[in-house]
Amino acid sequence: MLREHKEFYQIDLTSGWEQVPGYPAGIDQKILSGHLDEPNGTGMRTRLLRFQPGVATTVPFEHEYWEEVFQLTGSLTVGGETFGPMTYAVRPPGVSHGPFRSDEGCILLESHYFDPLYGA
Repeated sequence: MLREHKEFYQIDLTSGWEQVPGYPAGIDQKILSGHLDEPNGTGMRTRLLRFQPGVATTVPFEHEYWEEVFQLTGSLTVGGETFGPMTYAVRPPGVSHGPFRSDEGCILLESHYFDPLYGA
């Protein structure tokens, strides 16, 4: 099972964060559910992604899975435009996005998944 059954529970934002492999220091993730197996193109995950204030990426990203992003807090600058809370994006596989910068820091809720009907 890729996801376990979890009912409503309080998310602890003070612990359980880990640096995202390949990302700059100051960008951390907290996996809420699921597992994404990128090498085999299977699975799904939901995570929180946290940018510390002043952190930026320097190159665009591209991946082979769907991504849905909902900005919960803070500010995030993408392509010269700054976005605030209650902002949403959905990206199909293979779409280049970024680089990103967060002057005040932010928390994003992200869902990543491989399409079971159409593949990556």
